[in-house]
Amino acid sequence: MPLFKLVLAIVLLAIVAVVLPPGYFTLQPNEAKVLVLFGKYKGTVTRDGFHWTNPLALAVPRGRYTVSRRIRNFEIEKLKVNDKRGNPIEIAAVVVWRVVDTAHALFDVDHYEHYVKIQSDAALRHLANCYPYDHGEEEEEITLRSGMEEVAQVLKKELQERLQKAGVQVEETRLTHLAYAPEIANAMLRRQQAEAIIAARRKIVHGAVSMVEMALEDLKTKNVVDLDEERKAAMVSNLLVVLCGEAEAQPVINAGTLYK
Repeated sequence: MPLFKLVLAIVLLAIVAVVLPPGYFTLQPNEAKVLVLFGKYKGTVTRDGFHWTNPLALAVPRGRYTVSRRIRNFEIEKLKVNDKRGNPIEIAAVVVWRVVDTAHALFDVDHYEHYVKIQSDAALRHLANCYPYDHGEEEEEITLRSGMEEVAQVLKKELQERLQKAGVQVEETRLTHLAYAPEIANAMLRRQQAEAIIAARRKIVHGAVSMVEMALEDLKTKNVVDLDEERKAAMVSNLLVVLCGEAEAQPVINAGTLYK
């Protein structure tokens, strides 16, 4: 009888030695282990440290169901797309993301990292098609160049909607490159220069008209000189030439009377 007990104890120890060790596993910070038993999802261990579970739940290739929950950066390479007005542009962005639901990441999509890349590319293309590169006739509209913060938030929101089913959370998106395509870059640069010149001229003329109006009003209020309509028109013409001209004005001194 003592021999039978000894043999039984040895057998039990052997079974324990064979069964228990495969159930042990360790997790690093921000790692998760997905447990699957006979093809059925049983849960996820997210706490770092040393753990033990049913060895059959780990009867898969080591590391296959270990998912990193660390923050990752993904750079969308430079894309050539058309903006809202049909102009070809080059655009690139960076996406900061992390896995928050390991079950969705492993079982709802095939290769979640590849899924993130494809959806990021598609979202950036769609974003570029929804906004013009720069201001046109509508000065108040949001553009890719002047509204980068708003555009980045829109990209983040759209990308989050696309990646929700994969258990991925988008932390941040940011445009890293934005330019006209080389074939139209020179033409668009000349257009921007022309628009800048027109805007500057508009301000100069507006300021000059205001100054002329103020000068005529002061002359009338202070009774410095009484001008008829013809002399007012001549004064306005001269002042506008002086104020709006690019070259420095050369004064002409009239030693006689204003009237013939």
